[in-house]
Amino acid sequence: MEFKKQAQASIPTPWGVFNMLAFAKEEEDWMPHLALVHEDFSPGNIVLTRIHSECITGDLFGSKRCDCGEQLAKSMELTSQQGGIVLYLRQEGRGIGIINKLKAYNYQDLGMDTIEANHQLGLVTDDRSYQVAIDMLLALDVKRIRLLTNNPDKIEIFENSPIALVERIPLEIAPTDDNINYLRTKQDQMGHLLRDL
Repeated sequence: MEFKKQAQASIPTPWGVFNMLAFAKEEEDWMPHLALVHEDFSPGNIVLTRIHSECITGDLFGSKRCDCGEQLAKSMELTSQQGGIVLYLRQEGRGIGIINKLKAYNYQDLGMDTIEANHQLGLVTDDRSYQVAIDMLLALDVKRIRLLTNNPDKIEIFENSPIALVERIPLEIAPTDDNINYLRTKQDQMGHLLRDL
């Protein structure tokens, strides 16, 4: 396992107390992946799990261009109710980083969708990897999960893994005028499992 637990501490949040664990290849890594594990977590249960990729604009500043911040808040609420886990992966902007993401936003303001904007910058549609999520769950002794996701790529990673995906739980946020095109692109071009928009 490339990534290993480097540190942990109890974090009281608006949704309850979570144990935050930092996973990185080396202790000096300033941007480790994070696991937020609710205090009622039990690895023997079928664990409600969210794999969430970092979105500085949405998660931290409440941007309405996407549904990420609202998805994160809902995930924290649901996992707190069910003794679950939120895995926070440091792969901003589908893996392109915040600088390229801001550049992509400028192309989107000219009428491009999120995929076209990435391609205009010479970048791939989605450069994320979820293998680290498997490693983190194994380190937490998780064997079976219920996964909060609309993304088929996140479902697929469990097909040949030691962790059983028992159920997919939709995580849909009501669209707004600011993010409806973003959500339609995810649905129509990336296969996200959303109701008709």
